[in-house]
Amino acid sequence: MSTVHIHPSRKDNHPSTEYPGLTNEFQMEHAKKVEEVRSVLKEVGEDTLKALLMIDAVQRLGIDYHFHGEIEVVLERLYTKFNMSDCHNDLYELALGFRLLRQEGYYLSADVFNNLKDKEGKVQGKISQDIEGLMGLYEASQLSIKGEDILEEMGNFSSQLLNAWNTNDDLSQARIVRNTLGHPHHKSLARFMAKSFLSDFQGTEGWINVFKELAKMDFNLVKSIHQVSKWWKDLGLAKELKFARNQPLKWYMWPLAVLPHPSLSKQRVELTKPISLVYIIDDIFDVHGTLDELTLFTEAVNRWEYEAVEPLPDYMKTCFNALNGITNEISSKVYKDYGWNPIDSLRKSVLGNFMQCISG
Repeated sequence: MSTVHIHPSRKDNHPSTEYPGLTNEFQMEHAKKVEEVRSVLKEVGEDTLKALLMIDAVQRLGIDYHFHGEIEVVLERLYTKFNMSDCHNDLYELALGFRLLRQEGYYLSADVFNNLKDKEGKVQGKISQDIEGLMGLYEASQLSIKGEDILEEMGNFSSQLLNAWNTNDDLSQARIVRNTLGHPHHKSLARFMAKSFLSDFQGTEGWINVFKELAKMDFNLVKSIHQVSKWWKDLGLAKELKFARNQPLKWYMWPLAVLPHPSLSKQRVELTKPISLVYIIDDIFDVHGTLDELTLFTEAVNRWEYEAVEPLPDYMKTCFNALNGITNEISSKVYKDYGWNPIDSLRKSVLGNFMQCISG
């Protein structure tokens, strides 16, 4: 369980040491909002659908890392109900419960979806008009495992009907359907889809407003994408190497997926830097450099000497300077924080990638 701890005597506007750029006053307000949401989750009671909607909301808003303990307590209770067929009569409740429980590691048999078929083995026609249920069913089908034919069948069934609904005159509903088909939760990053969820959520429940307020505050903690964009622009490779990919947001998605916690903003930025150069160097080898240039470039990286890049074209010199600078910068930061200089290991790793480029 992750929470922000603020000493009560430090209610001021000084920058925080854990989250540079944000005041301690902001963090105190953020911690207060976390506790508000925690209280809501603890008081959800026996309403199965409401509990499922709350857990789905905190996950889609990307704020679930604050509430692992509370979520586990609720899911454990729902798991018992689910096995007792307590929520099998409502398609949306069934599908949502199945997905949330399975993605958290609870064993559930996909056979529960056989209840959606009639005596002849055909999917009951009445569910074809339940758009919310069909979206839940499609989301649930994304967690199928090998051999679960029923989930594959339900995925195809729901996908066909939802694609047909996509042309409906209800533009708001059609947009939600498109988001579901194009970005199912299990295959998306919550941080990138949270804005769509905020605008698409349909309901009058008062608790969603508290969740939204926390999500908006949390977004201010996880804003290293702006730092990445600035770093990439200042680096100048996009201007110098016009043939190469210019996708800093895409490269940032990897670090965001593996390092989602707000306090790891600096680490996400640092990890994005070498990832970006992997793509740039791959483009140099695949689409632009001649064999002679690539051979000299590889030799220069092998020697790690500026003199070795002199015969190379300007774009390769720029790339080498960026590569060398980032390697030294990361090594310096690691040494400062941990007292160990990884420069040799990083250089060997970079050279290994070059060898892969050549052999590929």
